[in-house]
Amino acid sequence: MTPSSRLRRINQAPVNPRGEFILYWMIAARRTGWNFALQHAVAQARELNKPLIVLEALRCDYPWASVRLHRFILDGMADNARSLRGKPVLYYPYVEEHRGEGQGLLETLSKRACLVVTDDFPAFFLPRMIQAAGRRLTVRLEAVDGNGLLPLAAVPQDYPSAYAFRRFLQKNLPGHLTDLPQADPLSDAQLPLLSTLPQEILERWPTAWAPLEEEDFSLPALPIDQQVATVDMPGGAVAAGARLELFLDERLCDYADQRNQPERQVTSELSAYLHFGQISVHEIFARLAARENWNPGRLGPERKGQRAGWWGMSANAEAWLDQLVTWRELGFNFCARRPDYDRYESLPAWAQATLDQHARDPRPYLYELHDFERAGTHDPLWNAAQRQLLREGSIHNYLRMLWGKKILEWSRDPRAALEIMIELNNKYALDGRDPNSYSGIFWCLGRYDRPWPERPIYGKIRSMSSENTARKFSVDSYLRHYARDPDA
Repeated sequence: MTPSSRLRRINQAPVNPRGEFILYWMIAARRTGWNFALQHAVAQARELNKPLIVLEALRCDYPWASVRLHRFILDGMADNARSLRGKPVLYYPYVEEHRGEGQGLLETLSKRACLVVTDDFPAFFLPRMIQAAGRRLTVRLEAVDGNGLLPLAAVPQDYPSAYAFRRFLQKNLPGHLTDLPQADPLSDAQLPLLSTLPQEILERWPTAWAPLEEEDFSLPALPIDQQVATVDMPGGAVAAGARLELFLDERLCDYADQRNQPERQVTSELSAYLHFGQISVHEIFARLAARENWNPGRLGPERKGQRAGWWGMSANAEAWLDQLVTWRELGFNFCARRPDYDRYESLPAWAQATLDQHARDPRPYLYELHDFERAGTHDPLWNAAQRQLLREGSIHNYLRMLWGKKILEWSRDPRAALEIMIELNNKYALDGRDPNSYSGIFWCLGRYDRPWPERPIYGKIRSMSSENTARKFSVDSYLRHYARDPDA
C-alpha cells in the first residue's frame, strides 16, 4: 500500500462505489513505473473491482508553453503509451490544439468515476489547478506525493539552510528509505478492462495518438511559443533511464572532484526528467544503492548536518546524493510550506535588508531583459552560458550560479533581477518551473546562504565573477563551443 503520509485528500466529496472506473489524472509523475500515485490508483481499482483509466493531458495555455517543453512532454507520453500497451488499464492521452478546448474533460470523466487520483506537486500552476479541480468534482479527489524520498508531509517547517535540513534528514529519513514504490505497479494487477471510452467523450476530446505515433509530427499549428525551439535531448522515461545508466557507468566515478568543471560533463543531466516526472528519485536511489551494494544497515550515526560520511556509500555517491536528496528536497520542502516561494518577499530578512540598502548602488553595466535574453552583454563567459540555455535548455551547474549572480549585478535593482532570472529560466530551461530550479535562482539572492563581507551592489550577498571562475576552472573550450550563435 502507498504510505498514508503520501496521501492528501483534496475535497470532502465521497467515493462513488457505483462509478464505472477509477480515474488516475497524471499531471506531474508522468511515468508508469516507480509511481506512488499509479500504485494507489491500482490498489483502489483492485479493491473496488473497477477498471482503471490513466488520463494524461497536455494543455496549451500553461505559462511559458513552447515547442521545446511540449516536445519533451510528448516524448514522455509516447513512452507511456508503449509501456501501458497490453496492460490492464486504458491509457487516454489528450493534447489541446486550441486554448481552453480541454476544459470540462476532467469533470466529465469524474462523473462516471468512483474517485480521482492525481499527483501532488508543490510548485508552478499545479497546486492551484489541483485545488480548483477539488472544488469542482463531485467525487473524491486524492493527491499522492511521490516527489522525494522523504514525504512532504513528514517535514513540519521550512528550513533556512541545507545544513539545517540535512540534520533533519539524517534523523528522520531512515524510516522512509524502505518505503519504495513498485517498479511496475501493473505487473500483477488483475483488473477489469475498459476497452474504450464513450463516443460522446472521444468526439469532443479525441485521443492524441497522432502526436505520439508520428515521428515527423510537428507543433507549428499550436498556440504556443514557436521561438523556443526543441533541443537534441529527447524526453521520456526511456531516455531518462538511458541517461541514468550512462551516469552510473561512466560519470559517477569522477563526480565529487569534477562536477563543477564546465569542460567536464560528469553530471547526471537528469534534472529535466525529474522535473517532468519521467523518472523517479526512488528509482534513481534504488539503482545507485544496488551499484554500491548498499543497504540501510550501512547508514552511519547522525552527522550533525555534515555532507559526507552518513550514507555509508562511496565519496562520489554521497556527493551526488547531497544534490539529489538534500538540495532537491530542500527546495520541495520550501515550496510546500511557503506559497510565496517565487516572490522576492520570501527571501531571508537579512538578504532583503542588504539588497534593498544597495538597490540604488551604481551598476558598472546595466542591461534589460532583451539584452540578457539574446546573450548581448560585455562578458563572454556569461554570454556563453546564456547561449547554452538558448540552444540546449540547460546551463552547466556551476555556471548557472554565475549566470544568476551577474544578472543581479547588471540589473537596475534586485527585484528586476529576480524577474529576469525567473523569466529566462522558466522560458528556456527544461528543468525550469521546478522547486529545485527556484532554489537555484533564489540562492543567488541569499536564500539558504549566510551574510558575507559587504560590498557594492551585492551588499552582504555572496558575489561571483567570471574572472575568478576562469581562474578556478578551465573554460576555453566551453567559450569556443558557445562563442556565437551557430546561425549567425
